[in-house]
Amino acid sequence: DFHKKELPSLIERDIIIPDSKKIKTIIGPRRAGKTYFMFQEIKKLIKKGISKENIIYLNFEDPRLIDVTFKDVRNIITIHFGLFPQSKKRHLFIDEPQNIERWEIAIRSLYDDGFNIFLSGSNSKLLSKEIATSLRGRTITYFLLPFSFKEFLRYNKFDLPEHIDSYEKAKLVNFLEQYLEFGGFPEIIREKIKDTKLRIIDEYFNLVVYKDLVERYKIKNTSLVRWVIKSLVDSYSKEFSVNKLFHILKSKGIKLSKNTLYSYLSMLQDSMFVFLLQKFDYSIRKKEFSIQKAYLNDIGFTKLSASSKDIGKKIENIVFLELVRRKKPLSEIYFWQNQQKEEVDFVIKDRKITQLIQVCYDLDDYDTKKREIRILLKASKELKCNKLIIINWSLEKKQKVKGKTIQFIPLWKWLLGR
Repeated sequence: DFHKKELPSLIERDIIIPDSKKIKTIIGPRRAGKTYFMFQEIKKLIKKGISKENIIYLNFEDPRLIDVTFKDVRNIITIHFGLFPQSKKRHLFIDEPQNIERWEIAIRSLYDDGFNIFLSGSNSKLLSKEIATSLRGRTITYFLLPFSFKEFLRYNKFDLPEHIDSYEKAKLVNFLEQYLEFGGFPEIIREKIKDTKLRIIDEYFNLVVYKDLVERYKIKNTSLVRWVIKSLVDSYSKEFSVNKLFHILKSKGIKLSKNTLYSYLSMLQDSMFVFLLQKFDYSIRKKEFSIQKAYLNDIGFTKLSASSKDIGKKIENIVFLELVRRKKPLSEIYFWQNQQKEEVDFVIKDRKITQLIQVCYDLDDYDTKKREIRILLKASKELKCNKLIIINWSLEKKQKVKGKTIQFIPLWKWLLGR
């Protein structure tokens, strides 16, 4: 069926996967576009002159493959050999292999036979730590999020000119406002009716609750799980305290241990619904046990929050996701906070601290601007970092303050890497 069908038209994603003999594994949240990214990589192979007959694509969420075992995967490959005996090196693309028990045995065997293998999946069995164990050093993992702002513009057929005039800038800002409202899930971007967009977001939320938590971990108290997730959504771009949540539940007469709450939180991280950002500290122990900040995998889910109209929090969440996309190997992202609870949103560490990034929607108010600068300078002195950035809605300039240069960058420009 795969060989008879035309590959779908798609929006090219910005992840670059270099040629490698390793297994290429693409993980990410549900509905982020991993399957279409696999098709993008297949198209690239075909463009290089590789015949489609040399390519095998299997999706183990397809009902026709629901009872396949890891041994049957070999039989499928044998059938392919029979259909296309002239084909040479095989390129194997597998969606959701974790749905097959002991899938890693089949994958390791095919890898050892010389197959060029791509895997994609969206649950905890395909997390980096699990893959490192299951595939024993044979794989490199890549992370796919919903559309970035650049990919969102590409979908809307907005070609970025080399020089952006006031007219183009106005269009960019308009697109950014659309992106801020509903985020980057491909299916939601395609939908034109606002009410339907909201229904899809709610459906995605239920997928996380029931598919990623209730079904997988056999959780019985569904309403409590929903409440915990909603509390987490309400805390996006803010500190999230399990201890505080525990005491709220206790005050309501709900019996639930802290360990259970921590396990729920770990499950949500595994499903890639939420990211937790650590506070920077030179002490590893203090860093590990500090309260973390919560960020959602897409700001579309902020529609589930009472604070969904807080543009400053949305912008901070968007900046975090973009930093995750740009993250280099071995680099780290933190936030900084001093004893006075003054905070710098993002600390970028690459062996040493290389950037301090503050996010603020509106800098028109003099006192707000002065406060953000003051906190950034405090962090700069403590962390010995001089690359200081304030991402905001519209201000663009460089300003010298106490011998240090602070760069003010509009959000749209920073997201485009300009």
